Amino acid sequence: MSEEPQQPRWSARDATAATPGPEPERAARRRPRRTGWRRLVPTWRMTLAAVLLLALLLVGGFIAGYALVHIPPANATATAQSNVYLYEDGGQIARDGEINRENVPLSEVPLTVQRAVLAAEDRDFYSERAVDPQAMVRAAWNTLTGKGKQSGSTITQQYVKNYYLGQEQTLSRKWKEFFISVKLSREQSKSEILQGYLNTSYFGRNAYGVQAAAQAYYGKGAADLDTAEGAYLASLLNAPSAFDIATHPENRAAAVARWNYTLDGMVKEEWLDPAERAALTFPEPLRARPASGLSGQRGYVVQAVEDYLTSHRILDENTLAAGGYRITTTLERAKQNALVRAVDDQVTSQLDPERRADRNVRVGGASIDPATGRVVALYGGVDYTRQYVNNATRRDYQVGSAFKPFVLAAAIEHRSRTQDGRPITPDTVYDGADRRTVQGWSGRPYSPENEDGHSYGPITVTQATDKSVNSVYAQMAMDVGPARVRQTAIDLGIPASTPDLTASPSIALGPATASVLDMTEAYATLADHGRHGTYTIVAKVTKDGEEVPLPGRKSRRAISREAADTTTAVLQSVVDGGTGTAAQSAGRPSAGKTGTAEEDRAAWFAGYTPELATVIAVMGQDPSSGAQKPLYGALGLPRINGGGAPARIWGQYTGAALEGEEIEEFELWAAAPGAREEPSSARSESPGGPASRTAPGLPSTAPSPPPPSPPPGPDPAGSPPPADGGAATGGDGTDPGPPSGGGDGADPGEGFPDGGPPDGGVGGAGTVGGGIGGGVLDGPAAPLSTEVSPQVTTPR
Repeated sequence: MSEEPQQPRWSARDATAATPGPEPERAARRRPRRTGWRRLVPTWRMTLAAVLLLALLLVGGFIAGYALVHIPPANATATAQSNVYLYEDGGQIARDGEINRENVPLSEVPLTVQRAVLAAEDRDFYSERAVDPQAMVRAAWNTLTGKGKQSGSTITQQYVKNYYLGQEQTLSRKWKEFFISVKLSREQSKSEILQGYLNTSYFGRNAYGVQAAAQAYYGKGAADLDTAEGAYLASLLNAPSAFDIATHPENRAAAVARWNYTLDGMVKEEWLDPAERAALTFPEPLRARPASGLSGQRGYVVQAVEDYLTSHRILDENTLAAGGYRITTTLERAKQNALVRAVDDQVTSQLDPERRADRNVRVGGASIDPATGRVVALYGGVDYTRQYVNNATRRDYQVGSAFKPFVLAAAIEHRSRTQDGRPITPDTVYDGADRRTVQGWSGRPYSPENEDGHSYGPITVTQATDKSVNSVYAQMAMDVGPARVRQTAIDLGIPASTPDLTASPSIALGPATASVLDMTEAYATLADHGRHGTYTIVAKVTKDGEEVPLPGRKSRRAISREAADTTTAVLQSVVDGGTGTAAQSAGRPSAGKTGTAEEDRAAWFAGYTPELATVIAVMGQDPSSGAQKPLYGALGLPRINGGGAPARIWGQYTGAALEGEEIEEFELWAAAPGAREEPSSARSESPGGPASRTAPGLPSTAPSPPPPSPPPGPDPAGSPPPADGGAATGGDGTDPGPPSGGGDGADPGEGFPDGGPPDGGVGGAGTVGGGIGGGVLDGPAAPLSTEVSPQVTTPR
């Protein structure tokens, strides 16, 4: 055997040799690494996995929800409790909650009535599933994103909500509603569900179910309802109380539109012949018969509180009707009683059942603390069980010349000028000639008439306010700009949706039909030096010991303090020596304005002290037909005017409401000319201290001395005492109004033993359709050193 070492059978590895690379094919298949923003984009595998996971979660959630959510027993609506309404001190005002329900089988409900409900609420009921997921998702999204609480419910879901759950708009309730609806649709037929829905739905007037609704609105059983009546009841399901035209006549147009929508839907679904549809007329419901426990002022208070809670979306009607709530109002017992006594003393006790005109008399009143926005007293009518419409909240009577302070406030706020360039102040002189054509108006010539055709010649703004000269204020509205006047009224508190609140020169004479409560809110803004805080009539709401959240009071500056205080100073003059002297009976510094509606259908006094803003209106309404009626001859007087009964009620109530409180003077403040500085607080003192200060051109806050005897005026018959101009509207603007306007009025002092000056009546439309007539005023103004500059703008 050889001693030589064996050679290895493998060759040594050369360390310097390169390692062979990957195969060309694998190198080509390797993906480049994701860089930059592309790293944030999920791959298709990730997306698919997420979709599958979501699907599994949804399926699992549905299975779990279906298994865990059971059909519960009927909710508390079937055994509803009463709601208790309290004064601010805790004393009880009223208790409601009597449930009116009578279940009937579906066979007793006419087919046309069933179909009317489907046309109004769910036209695909018989062909659709129990739930509509797409509508529910849309409603949930709108709720989450703050677009308002939305419904997305089929009739099945609404029935579940009515009978098994509650009315709250929450996601948890919608979750339960979904699964209960699915389960219920497997246990009950469509006809059984529709029957349950018709027997549990709320129709207003405390009526649950179609049988109770038929009795409440038409005095008959559901089996006797015709197509038109059934369509109206179906329309009520959308807004039960709001569409009850007996209690809310101002919503008649909306209710009729909903009725038409329902009938048109029946035609579209071929459930109603077009010819039969064309022959139907709107079925007027019966007057409401309120519960006896709501007699006197109690029912009006309950109605106003319910309107507040539902309109502010604090509670919906069905939830409130289910009962169990303890509602503390802002009403103060002493002030409420004082207001009722004042109306009784000045009006109710003066009514004579033998006088036909006295049958038409209605009174509405409201009182607000300007510093807090709290409604402290409310008068809705003589008795809720006899006069169902709330006169404090209705919006169908013209406010007349009580609107004129808003024109003056707008003029000061916007530093407006007359047509010839003179700044508008309380001392600005206007031409008070009767039927003077408004200058600068591009519409048809508008020449409002002063009451009794009286011409005043040169007259200051203050004097024109004292005497409520229509021709002056129509021109002033044009000088300011009708759109600015309208916006100022809205800023002060008049709702933008108020009927006849139109931007034209006639706006100054008050054709708008704001409610007594609306006007009180606006005047409270003036009393609070131009700061506006939305009113509230509810202080606290609890159920089962837990408080219901209420919206906070939002205070904002509506107009400058200069504009508000200047207006207040001028309105003090109205009480001191103008048309509102009867309000002096309050025994306190007061500011206010009288007003008269077209054809003397309503008379107003709106005023305030530093502590309290109150508006009183006396209205004329036929108790049988509900039609508005003139007040001529009521209370044994030739006419009712703002300076008469309304001002006397205001004076008596204000004096009694503030009795025992220290008399407070108006602290009027205004910036130097050209400045727009405003105090930080609505009740802060002026820079110079607590003493009252007035802007240049403002009249003194002391009672005005009697004016010097005027020279012979253009009226050879002499001058009547101060009276208020009234508002009138005429037609659609296509035809001229009557050749003469205004009521015949009373002779000076005639029929007014109390010495209250008569309020001006209503003039005709003059030469412009849709215009405002005039109201009479005092005799010619005292001689003025300032001449009236001619108006140079010619109407087009």
